[in-house]
Amino acid sequence: MKNTFSTIMSILILVVLAAGVYFIVQTVRESAAAATAPFQGLNQANDALQTQVSQLMNPTPTIIPDPVTYINEIRALARLETIQYSIEKVITAEVGQGTFGFAFGDKMLFVAHGIVIAGIDMEKLQPGDMRLENGVLFVNLPPTEIFIATLDNEKSYVYERDTGLLTKGSIDLETLARQAAEDEIRKAALEDGILTQGQTNGEAYLLKFFTALGYKSIIFDDQ
Repeated sequence: MKNTFSTIMSILILVVLAAGVYFIVQTVRESAAAATAPFQGLNQANDALQTQVSQLMNPTPTIIPDPVTYINEIRALARLETIQYSIEKVITAEVGQGTFGFAFGDKMLFVAHGIVIAGIDMEKLQPGDMRLENGVLFVNLPPTEIFIATLDNEKSYVYERDTGLLTKGSIDLETLARQAAEDEIRKAALEDGILTQGQTNGEAYLLKFFTALGYKSIIFDDQ
């Protein structure tokens, strides 16, 4: 009987000790949570402030197109594109590179990627430019011309820019560099013979076209 009583008392003591330990742990947890709560709010406020500062220093551009669209002109085109060039050109644009260039100068290296498309404007082909003699079709094609000479904005970029110590740079320098790049890309295509090659390609295409229409012999008159 005495042993049974001792066992019961031991179990009760263990239960009381376990309850006490659980109560102490819970109290410590609640105290820690209450102590860190103000700091968590401070951390959240700090993170929000950092986000606002980051947006202020590096703002995201907002593009708002005007909802009103004006269509000035619509024209029907009959252009036969016969050749396309893809050209890369490095442009140096600079201003104020004199004696005080270190203070007021502005220099830019612009890498331009552009395309030039040439072909034949078939709208300029008149009835008198085609004649049939003894089964031979003579065709006098309009001269090849450049339809498009423009920059590829996704591939073109400013490689390097050096501004003087006392200047923020010319706001028009990149615009001028882009305009010069378009001119140079057009010039490079012309110097490489884009018009001649475009005429040859156009004649080759139209030869197949006229042959498919049933003409057995086609001669393209020289311009």
